Amino acid sequence: MLFAGSDRDGVADGRITSAYRRWAEPRVVEGRIYRTNAGRIEIDSVREVNPELIADHDADVAAADRRNAKDVRRRLRGNEDWPTFLIKFHLVEGPDPREQLAAQADLSPEELAELRSRLARFDEGRQGPWTTATLRLIQSKPATRAADLAAELNRDTAPFKLDVRKLKNLGLTYSLETGYELSPRGMAYLDSI
Repeated sequence: MLFAGSDRDGVADGRITSAYRRWAEPRVVEGRIYRTNAGRIEIDSVREVNPELIADHDADVAAADRRNAKDVRRRLRGNEDWPTFLIKFHLVEGPDPREQLAAQADLSPEELAELRSRLARFDEGRQGPWTTATLRLIQSKPATRAADLAAELNRDTAPFKLDVRKLKNLGLTYSLETGYELSPRGMAYLDSI
């Protein structure tokens, strides 16, 4: 989830704990933690609501930092035929474990073996081996648009981005405003092979 302007600040300081979104289907899952532009949030609940039945005095309107129900409806984006969801969440304090993992440049033999095993499982998928080529491409072309990287590997952009997210979850890459770069852990892994 992304938050714009003052909403980003309100989520970051814990003042905003609800959001209304118009989506074709829910894009978040209750109980999961998501990295956002306002910090990490944990989803407490997700439920479909009828935007016409939102009342000015609903506590969730205030928790979303909206003046009234009309303000909520006015700010909804997306196809008007899509359902509206009320997402309740809270800010997760403390460091992101993925960032701590990504910052590790010294990998033990056990950590290297675990990484090799995980990446080998990824490489067994239907498109065949891709992890090393993707890491080397990101290393050689940091901050390059995902679509351009995907094209170099003859891949569609959306599945390529999902695969890079898998690498990120292992602490091997960082996402940038545009494109990616290898993390210290990713560089250490490539140096080891």
